[in-house]
Amino acid sequence: MNLAENILKGETLTKREALDIYEDEEIDTFDLLNEAYILRKHFYGKKVKLNMILNAKSGICPENCGYCGQSRDMKQKQRYALVPEEQIIDGANVAHDNHIGTYCIVMSGRGPSDKEVDHISRTVEEIKAIHPQLKICACLGLTNDEQAKKLKAAGVDRYNHNINTSENYHEEVVTTHTYKDRTDTIEIMKENNISPCSGVICGMGESNQDIVDMAFALKEIDADSIPINFLHPIKGTKFGDMDELTPMKCLRLVSLFRLVNPTKEIRIAGGREVNLRSLQPLALKAANSIFVGDYLITGGQPNKLDYKMIEDLGFEIDFGNQDVPVAEQS
Repeated sequence: MNLAENILKGETLTKREALDIYEDEEIDTFDLLNEAYILRKHFYGKKVKLNMILNAKSGICPENCGYCGQSRDMKQKQRYALVPEEQIIDGANVAHDNHIGTYCIVMSGRGPSDKEVDHISRTVEEIKAIHPQLKICACLGLTNDEQAKKLKAAGVDRYNHNINTSENYHEEVVTTHTYKDRTDTIEIMKENNISPCSGVICGMGESNQDIVDMAFALKEIDADSIPINFLHPIKGTKFGDMDELTPMKCLRLVSLFRLVNPTKEIRIAGGREVNLRSLQPLALKAANSIFVGDYLITGGQPNKLDYKMIEDLGFEIDFGNQDVPVAEQS
């Protein structure tokens, strides 16, 4: 197999070829992972980017996303309005102290009010004054051009808005907004020179064709960062009883996304601990980025285990301008 070699020569996979590769049982998953690793190593070496989430507003959401414990259909205990500026800044300090490259400020809901955007913008300005090297990613939902301009002026580097699934499968996941609503928000951010971050949630009953379509949709969007979430079923949600993923299937998925998007930051994100299980380290042969710490309403593994996992692989944390040995992480 010489997939990676051909891609490095400038060839690209078609959707048909990608589907055939993904479904071909004669192609060993580890062989596919090795092809992905050739690309990952070529573009990123053995560096691993670290990201940390702050759940700045929880619950209080009118959307009916079938995977989400914060949706309107859930009676969530963890409900609160947008947290004070000081709390967001405290999170940035924690990120800096742990040498996290990207700090992600996340809000539940359909989209932010202008007042909430002003709140986030003021806070980001303060964070940037204290930690100018810390990359700030905002994930606030559906936004408009004026709000994007405010975020850009404040110093927001990146905006996350996941497509979550394929356009074909979208209405099986959520009906309170459209697939186009999501892609429109990504395009607004790109028009305002904010780096687009967009990813997926796998394991929600989508077909193999849907998975391939997701990978190619993100290629067309030209997302700089692609988080791959693996469904962590939450009881009471539409997909709360679903269990379609295995560690090997997850490795195959991540490999496919690398082959289709060879130059992009690919992040193993929510649900990696419960779906990849003991094979988590292997996913970093295709991905070059992870979330550290907890997610929105589900827990992650302790930071020390992530740092140790990276060290055991012989990989290095990408500290940006901060040259700090892995052994000194806490």
